[in-house]
Amino acid sequence: MVELAMLNEFVVEAKAATYVGGGVARVPCRPGAHDIGYERGDWRYLDSYFGGTDFAGQEVVWLADEPAWAMNYFGCIIAAKLIDGTAAGAVIKAALSAMYRDGRFLGGMEFDHPFGRYIDSSEGGCERFIGHECIMVDGQKAYQLDYRGGLIIP
Repeated sequence: MVELAMLNEFVVEAKAATYVGGGVARVPCRPGAHDIGYERGDWRYLDSYFGGTDFAGQEVVWLADEPAWAMNYFGCIIAAKLIDGTAAGAVIKAALSAMYRDGRFLGGMEFDHPFGRYIDSSEGGCERFIGHECIMVDGQKAYQLDYRGGLIIP
């Protein structure tokens, strides 16, 4: 059985080192995918996604080569006149960096950035969760992402 505090710590560490931290891309495991990963000891993390401005993906954590945790997500720009992919990425990276410095990847968060206001809300914990993030620009939702995940029980 996976110890939840250790799993949460590793997920935060891996997320901070990959997308947010500018981690090195890996050879994709599926045609057309963008893969980025992280490893420490017996722990391994892979974020594999498709698309660019509109995208879908999955993050998986393995412990001793056994899948232990996963998260699926879909995000998109919904108001291209208000924000583009580059600006949305800057807002998201800044907001998530602040969240990861707090040692967490779930829970409510609001973060103001020159390109927009990032808002994240979720229910549940590392073992099972669902959430939504968005970027508001001039009071309008310009970007959104839905995510869900949790433990993988054999």
